[in-house]
Amino acid sequence: MWIQEHKYIKTNGIKLHVVQQGPQEGQLVILLHGFPEFWYGWSKQMSDLANQGFRVWAPDQRGYNLSDKPKKTSDYRIDHLTADIAGLIKASGKEKVILIGHDWGGIVAWRVAREYPELLNKLIVLNAPHEMAMSKQLFQHPLQILKSSYIAFFQIRGVPERLFGMSNWKIMKKALVSSSQEGTFSKEDFRAYRTAWSQPGAMRSMINWYRALVMNPINSAVPSSVLVPTFLIWGAKDQFLGHELASRSLEFCENGQGVLLGEATHWVHHEEPEQVNKLIIDFIREGYY
Repeated sequence: MWIQEHKYIKTNGIKLHVVQQGPQEGQLVILLHGFPEFWYGWSKQMSDLANQGFRVWAPDQRGYNLSDKPKKTSDYRIDHLTADIAGLIKASGKEKVILIGHDWGGIVAWRVAREYPELLNKLIVLNAPHEMAMSKQLFQHPLQILKSSYIAFFQIRGVPERLFGMSNWKIMKKALVSSSQEGTFSKEDFRAYRTAWSQPGAMRSMINWYRALVMNPINSAVPSSVLVPTFLIWGAKDQFLGHELASRSLEFCENGQGVLLGEATHWVHHEEPEQVNKLIIDFIREGYY
């Protein structure tokens, strides 16, 4: 059993808190969490990957938990988030890594693969669409607009973060419970999440990811095609993102494949950890032996 090491790594002008596990010489796998999680969201994957011989890094992304929290909304533009991870990869000393992302972490991972393909061996994304696929889906399917309507609420300055912080984060807990399979999140999980959400400035910074997204539309100068081998894992019962986005996203991949898990929700890696871990490990090892 490999112990977890807590480090701080400078990248792109900030410091990220990064939890590391596994043998130093192992192939590096970087795990990017989404909203409203932090590194802990990958707990069910980290030990399995480490025990299979991989070196695992799970950062708190910019604005989350123990990582730096820049003040301006514009500090959370997707180009900054992407540069954070590119810098993290370069700081690792590894020539190339396996990048895995869920939710917002998946959106960042898609962008890293498009802008910095030379840094990646493979890309794995869980329930997060390619930006261009999401754009097309919103235009053609009004139902997706309803599913994403919470983003409009997040644009109200100061209100969401104050509301969420009331009653010991009861609304946040309810949102996770109502959108996942019964029993997905334990009391221990919620204790950890409450601690992370309660870090000074954290919730404002987390929501600023959504505010910056609206302020800065998709940059057409960024390549849309994903050249690195890509694997998409999608929980079909996602309340926020229609499963049609999975096939749409793969249309932008030169070498992409995916699997739809019929009973899983947006929180697929929490609900089906054994299956997800096997899919991840099999895809990483494919072509390496």
